Amino acid sequence: MPERTVRVAARSGLHARPAALFSEAAAGLGVPVTVTNAAGAEADAASILGLLTLGVPHGAEVVLRSESGDALDVLAAMLERDLDDE
Repeated sequence: MPERTVRVAARSGLHARPAALFSEAAAGLGVPVTVTNAAGAEADAASILGLLTLGVPHGAEVVLRSESGDALDVLAAMLERDLDDE
């Protein structure tokens, strides 16, 4: 399965507003995407609660996995921006 390793740029990590924006975008893609943190915990990218439970801080790397390379490109680009400013 295709995957991308991405460093989270948001100052607050993958929490609150960044997690909400990210999960909304993931849900809109219409394909399953998973996010895995450094400890190996995995969550559905479209689930804000799942993302919050991962506890991903600013600067941490996550692995995105999906059958859709296009979906991975879109979501990786989001995480590489500071979503706290959007």
